[in-house]
Amino acid sequence: MREVVLVYLDRSGGLQKFVHDCKKYNDSKQSYAVYRFIISINPSDIAELDATLGNYILHNPLQAAQIFQSVCFIAIKTLSLIEQLQTEAQISILLKPTHLPPLPSYVLSLSAYPFNYTSQRFYMSEGIVIAMGTVTKYTQGARFLCTEETCPFSEGRFRCIRVHCPGATESATVRTDFVCSLCSSPLQEDMKFRVLGDKQIVEMIDAKILNALKGYSIDKSHFRIQAFTLFLR
Repeated sequence: MREVVLVYLDRSGGLQKFVHDCKKYNDSKQSYAVYRFIISINPSDIAELDATLGNYILHNPLQAAQIFQSVCFIAIKTLSLIEQLQTEAQISILLKPTHLPPLPSYVLSLSAYPFNYTSQRFYMSEGIVIAMGTVTKYTQGARFLCTEETCPFSEGRFRCIRVHCPGATESATVRTDFVCSLCSSPLQEDMKFRVLGDKQIVEMIDAKILNALKGYSIDKSHFRIQAFTLFLR
């Protein structure tokens, strides 16, 4: 599947954009614990190249991102795109699909019962924004060092890093109770390598509320409308 990913990136122009993004990181004087890349993907085009990979992206996007992560790391090392990069774990890949299959199973509807949305895959959702919060910062990645001086993980390498994953809370990335996996000593964050991003909280309501605003319902049964919260990162 790594070969298919490389072929797709080359054909779609994603590889050229990736090289351009790497150049911006390489020319920057700022030190990064995590290098974040947004890769636009067309699920239909990928499915034509390899059906297994296309299905994997649609239904296991977090695991599919790891395949892209591996390909991008090899490309960076082979072409010497980012001199400061040390480990593959420092690369954070966000897959951004251009569209999803027009099928009911890919539509997130919080008005339908039961709510069978336990899988961490892509969904489409349509609604009306009724409130928006201010744009604030969140931690995309951070580096930690072991507080035990004799531990190899106390050195200035990127062996203990935390990267934000979709659906995770802030405390999953930055906390004060992380311990070293080698010696169990407390870990301390190296603040100069913290990578920040923007986030915004949005309140949405299902588009079916329009029927209620018209003064009538599609059926005569009672119904209730409840807003839901989205985190835009």
